[in-house]
Amino acid sequence: MAQVLNQNSTGSYTFSSQPRAVQQRKKYKEQFKIQPDDQLNQYGNIMYDRRVIRGNTYAVNTLPAAAQPDPVEIQRQQEERKRALARRRAREQAKRHTPEPVEGRKHIPIQTELYLEELSDRVEEVDVDVQTDAFLDRPPSPLFIPAKTGVDQSTQILEGELFDFDKEVKPILEVLVGKTIEQSLLEVMEEEELAALRKQQREYEELRNAEKVEQQRLEEQERRLREEKHRRMKQAADILRLEKETAEKLAAKAFAKSYLADLVPSVFNNLRENGYFYDPVQRDLETGFMPWIIDSTMNELDTMMLGRLLLDNLIKEVVQNRSQEYEELMEQLKELILSQKEIDQSFSQQPDNLDSTLIQAEQLDEQTQEASMNDDILNDNNEDLE
Repeated sequence: MAQVLNQNSTGSYTFSSQPRAVQQRKKYKEQFKIQPDDQLNQYGNIMYDRRVIRGNTYAVNTLPAAAQPDPVEIQRQQEERKRALARRRAREQAKRHTPEPVEGRKHIPIQTELYLEELSDRVEEVDVDVQTDAFLDRPPSPLFIPAKTGVDQSTQILEGELFDFDKEVKPILEVLVGKTIEQSLLEVMEEEELAALRKQQREYEELRNAEKVEQQRLEEQERRLREEKHRRMKQAADILRLEKETAEKLAAKAFAKSYLADLVPSVFNNLRENGYFYDPVQRDLETGFMPWIIDSTMNELDTMMLGRLLLDNLIKEVVQNRSQEYEELMEQLKELILSQKEIDQSFSQQPDNLDSTLIQAEQLDEQTQEASMNDDILNDNNEDLE
């Protein structure tokens, strides 16, 4: 199988393999598979691969811009995928769907195929078994035994010819005993040396503890002296501060006395001029009595003005009514005069209507007298109001 490294237009590398025929399956597993020369994997030349670093590995290897993905190209591809997804959703929504059922009904799925089939809630199940061939291991290869060559020879060794135990064990025992004694002496010397070291360590510890106690005593004494020094310095600083504050207070008191000597009379004069010192009776008259008098007077004036306005409205209404009545009386008088003229003209012709005409004239005179009396009463009322 040949494997080739290809480079696309964007500069990135992809893997591709050429098609090949399926090999026949062997009966046994092969421990060492040896491929012919024409079927060996053929790879691209890594010397021309830009991903392989050549030269000094400590130097910074900057890849060219073509070997890295272009962000503009990536953004464009993402936008294309979004537009394709939007078009697909629009097509799915544009497909015709079954309209919603009316109120009180519901849709029921039915078969519209040419050949009907039985529908059941239980899905039909069928069991199928498949058995693959057993994959046998190849039997182990037999051990290689080379062919026998040469002539066999033999010899005989009697007892005591090769090894004498008493003779051979003596140097070994000497070595073991010597090593044991030497090790014992070393351990005794080590114990004595450890005892001496412990004694020296105890003496050094006692000396160190004594020096540490003396050091602590000196440090405590130094600390007490330092604290006493700080306390004395703080007391001196407090005394100086109190003296300074006392001097400042005395100076401020003297300055205040000299400043306030002329300030108090001037303040009282200003307060008296501005009206802070006043007569309580006069202030009560100004703030309590006079406003009440003014308010009462204004209420009375408002009441009088309201009464006058109401009276003027009544007089205006009465005058308007009287003027309307006068106009009606003038019209009646005109009609009466016209009728009187007609009566005079027809008197000679109809003497019987004379009595009725006289009666109408008398009624008209009475109405005129009543209107004049009402006018006199109205004038008298106006004079009284004024």
